[in-house]
Amino acid sequence: MNKQPKIALVGAGPGDPDLLTIKGQKAIQQADVILYDALVNEIILDLAPTAKKIFVGKRRGVKAFSQDQINRLMVQQAIENGNVVRLKGGDSFVFGRGYEELEFAHLFGIQVEVVPGISSSISVPALAGIPVTHRGASNGFYVLTAVLSDGSLNPEIKQAAQTNATIVILMGLNKLAEIATIFSDSGKKTESVAVISNGSLPNQRTVVGNISNIVYRTAQEVIPAPAVIVVGEVVKQSAAKLTTNYFRNFLN
Repeated sequence: MNKQPKIALVGAGPGDPDLLTIKGQKAIQQADVILYDALVNEIILDLAPTAKKIFVGKRRGVKAFSQDQINRLMVQQAIENGNVVRLKGGDSFVFGRGYEELEFAHLFGIQVEVVPGISSSISVPALAGIPVTHRGASNGFYVLTAVLSDGSLNPEIKQAAQTNATIVILMGLNKLAEIATIFSDSGKKTESVAVISNGSLPNQRTVVGNISNIVYRTAQEVIPAPAVIVVGEVVKQSAAKLTTNYFRNFLN
C-alpha cells in the first residue's frame, strides 16, 4: 500500500548542523526521500539513515537538475515513496525558490509543510559579531541577492545604496567589484564592509574593510564562496570588537 504523498520544505540553516531547528530535525527523521542542495551540511543527512538521498544542487557552477526538473522529481518521489523532504540551506523562502516548489506541489494536490530555517542573511553577520540593526547606526536592513536569474547584477542594489540601512547581499562574491563600484558611485567610498565566508562553520572567515579597499582585501585573503556581504555602519561594531580583542591578546 502506497503512503500518502507529503512534502516538507525544510530550511537547514546557514551550515552548522546544530543550527537546524528541532522541527526540521523531526521532519528529516520521518523522511522517506530527501532532495538536498549543495549548501546543506551533509552531516544533517545522517539524521535519516534509511531515507533515499538525492542531490539536486549546484557544484562548481554545474546544476544537477533544473528547477523544473527538481519540481517534477519532488512530486514524483512523493507519489511513489510518500514523505519527501526538500532540504535547502538557510531558509527555503529566502532566495531558495521554496514557494515555487510549494505551488507546483499544490497543482497535484499534495500536502506541503513549510519548516522555516535560520537564514544566513541574519545569522552569518551575527556570528561575525555584526548586528544587522543597531541603535544609532541602522534602523533597518535590506536583504538582496546579488544576481538575477540571467546572471546579471541585481539593479535593486543601486537603490539600496542610496539609503542608510544595512545592506546584506547574498551570493555576491563574484560580483564584489561591481557592487563596490555601485556604492562608490553613490558617494560611499568610506562605508564599512564585511565579507563573511563559510558562515557558522569551523572555517568561517571574515574580511573587514571599506568600499574602496574591500575588493583588494578579499582577494588578498583568497576568500572562498559561499560568502555574505554586509555594507553599513553596523560593520564597525565587528571592527571595534576585533580591535579590542587584538589589544587584549597583545597585552596578555
